Parts: sequence; structure tokens; C-alpha cells
Amino acid sequence: MTKIFIDGREGTTGLRIQQRLEGRRDLELLTLPDALRKDPDARREKINAADVVFLCLPDAAARESAEWANDCVTVIDASTAHRVSPGWAYGFPELSAAHRRAVETGRRIASPGCHASGFVALVCPLTAAGVLPKDYPLCCHSLTGYSGGGRKMIAEYESDGRDPELDSPRQYGLSQTHKHLPEMQLVPGLARPPLFSPIVSDYYAGMEVTVPLHLPLLSGAPTLAQIHEIIANHYAGQKLVKVLPLGESPAFCGANRLAGRDSMEILVAGNDERALLIARFDNLGKGASGAAIQCMNIALGRDETEGLTL
Repeated sequence: MTKIFIDGREGTTGLRIQQRLEGRRDLELLTLPDALRKDPDARREKINAADVVFLCLPDAAARESAEWANDCVTVIDASTAHRVSPGWAYGFPELSAAHRRAVETGRRIASPGCHASGFVALVCPLTAAGVLPKDYPLCCHSLTGYSGGGRKMIAEYESDGRDPELDSPRQYGLSQTHKHLPEMQLVPGLARPPLFSPIVSDYYAGMEVTVPLHLPLLSGAPTLAQIHEIIANHYAGQKLVKVLPLGESPAFCGANRLAGRDSMEILVAGNDERALLIARFDNLGKGASGAAIQCMNIALGRDETEGLTL
């Protein structure tokens, strides 16, 4: 039986991973008593007793835990620490055959950031096809539920007598130094990071990432139908990423549509002048815990959807 240890299971990502894995008969979850969960020696022992370790920790602690793991342990890091690090597979297997192979064979896998997941899912097919120039001045806005901010933000939003400002959407990352920007630039191979506007709003879970494009400025001035065809062909046959047919865009695009699920839905909307590329998913699902479990399943040679909610 495959032994699993979640280092940092008390956080939102760790708890969701644990919930997804508890019913699996093919896995044994290793745990530490509360008194030892921050003890370095106890954590190191559990890490090296496991076949797969999930790191659901702040970046510095994740780097430390990764260094403790021996070469036989598969480490899946849900933090920002290793997403652009050499030698670490980027855990979005749908991006290319090379990404999937890296997850299949790698012992070190970095689970993508939630905002970054939507962005790379929309942009990578177009850069790979040569349609989107790598120096195109991209911008992106991303709407997320407050669970993406972790336990402190959840408590803030769900407390009595909370700040009235929490009733409205709040834009953040105003300095343009958001921690997801390095992977948003590196993974699609862009010449510069996008202008990025993340927004947190008063609902628990769900995410909507939007990338607008002026189509006449792209290589070959593609039509909206051609952009849709490129993206749809790229994800054809994938189990966790679905591209909606062109013309099925709703009048209103709710960010919480896929809350509680581990899949992603992509929409292509607009016209032949201006296109909106939209990815909808759960920030705790395909944007965090679901993606990490998908990577584990692939690394173990299991069905990638096992234990996930689609």
C-alpha cells in the first residue's frame, strides 16, 4: 500500500487533500500527533517513511522539507517555493506531452499556483502554436473566492462584525509583484510578465481567470473561431480540462460555477477583433489540492481522476 504524508495538513490545501484521500483503499495516510506536527525530527522521519509527500507549507518550510526528503520519496509541493526551480516538474500535465512525462517520471513536482493555473491554461496553447507572440503585452484579471487566502482570510470573511469593505470585491497585488508572476511568465515562455490584476470577493470558492486579446495584433491575425480551434484541439481528450463549444458563452459568467470540483472549464468569447479567454475552476480544486492529487495519481501510474470530483 502506498504511504502518503501531508506536511502541513492543517491548512486549507492540506485539509482538502486529506479529505480527498481519506476514502482511498490503495493509500495509507501517515500522520503526526498535534504535539509533534512542528517538530523537525518527527516531520523528517515521516517524510522519509512515505512514498509520496505533499508539502502544504509556507515557502521557507517547504524548501526545508524538500531538502529532508530522500531520492526515493516523491515530493509534491503546493507552495510557491519550487514552481520555477530547475529539476522540478511543473504540475499541469495538460500543457504538453513533455509536462505529462515530467510528472510521470519526476520525484519532485511543483503544483501550480491558482491564478497561474488559469493563465497558463489559456496562454500556453497559443504560444505553442506560434499565434501569440512571446513579446505580446498581455494582461490578466483573476477573480477568486476568499478561501484562496488561507485560514486567516477565511476567518476574517466569516467573522461577526467584519469590516464592511469585505462586502465588495477587493483588488490586490497592486505593486505588480504577485508571487505567481514568475511562473506566469516562465511556463508559456513570455518575454515579460503580464500586467496582472487579482481580485478577491465575498464568496468561499471558485475562480475565473480572464485574458483579453486584440486578435488583429496576433501572428496571422486569427479569427475568434481559429483561436477557439487551437485551444480546443490542444485539450482534446483531456479528462480535467474542458473547452466549451464556441458560442456557448453565458450572458453572465459566474466565478463559482465549478466550486467543489477538481476540473477546469475554458471559454472563448468575443469577436474577430477582441477576444476574451476565460478559465473557470475551483481555487482549492484544479487550482490547488485537486491538481496536487492529479499529479500524485499520474506519478503512481493510477487513473489521474481517482479520488477527484469532476
